Amino acid sequence: MAEHHELLERADRILARVEALLPPAPTEPDWRAPAFRWYRPGARGSLKAVPHPHRLRLSDLRGIDEQKAELVRNTRQFLAGLPANNVLLWGARGTGKSSLIKALLERFRGDGLRLVQVDKAQLLDLPEILPLLEARPERFVVFTDDLSFDAGEAGYRALKAVLEGALTALPDNVLLHATSNRRHLLPETQRENRETRVIDEEIHPGEAIEEKISLSERFGLWLAFHPFSQERYLEIVQHWLKRLHAPAVEREQTRREALRWALLRGSRSGRVAWQFARDWAGRHALGE
Repeated sequence: MAEHHELLERADRILARVEALLPPAPTEPDWRAPAFRWYRPGARGSLKAVPHPHRLRLSDLRGIDEQKAELVRNTRQFLAGLPANNVLLWGARGTGKSSLIKALLERFRGDGLRLVQVDKAQLLDLPEILPLLEARPERFVVFTDDLSFDAGEAGYRALKAVLEGALTALPDNVLLHATSNRRHLLPETQRENRETRVIDEEIHPGEAIEEKISLSERFGLWLAFHPFSQERYLEIVQHWLKRLHAPAVEREQTRREALRWALLRGSRSGRVAWQFARDWAGRHALGE
């Protein structure tokens, strides 16, 4: 009996040492915040409140009116408790994909919308994240920015399972949104495209392409973002110059400098227009 008691005491001491090495249990985030980020610095992950997220207005996003209207409509359905789709925003860099999602939060925060950012490396944690959100009365958009995968990445399988492949469905108060420069989230090689066959005048992709398409197809709503024309780029420049209260300068001079700025960066995008407007407005205000 004494030996049994001694064995239990030794087991208790070992457990106490192990518990001391474990990270503390995550604390509840401040659910009053409009946005959150998922962190996993060690063995346990946790939601961290973002009380002051980047604020963007939908009206400031120019040149993407159709994409904006579709995403707003889908979000209204979601907030009304109606069927709505997970969204893939894909296309050229700097054209407003992630900005559009951030602007949704600014527009619909008062209606109960909340944003949760999850980095690609933490997609494996989605089964741990979703139960935390399901218990809340708010409605959440779980957002992954600049998403792309190499073949065989674990996050690819995890996201695919959460979207439609797992036994448990997404909670009713959660939608997934992802942005990517790639339509199918995975690189497509010339060799894989050569596997495509035409049978009875119908195009049948090869197995490798079918596998890559299978993830993007799980997003019910696709929004494509294309490079801006020169005139659309200049229109966005003028919008931001006005919003930043830039000093009045001869319009043709502004046009030449804006085009030069875009040429140096190899892109005519909304991001480049915004960066030029900030530089131009700051330099001329300082000069005055």
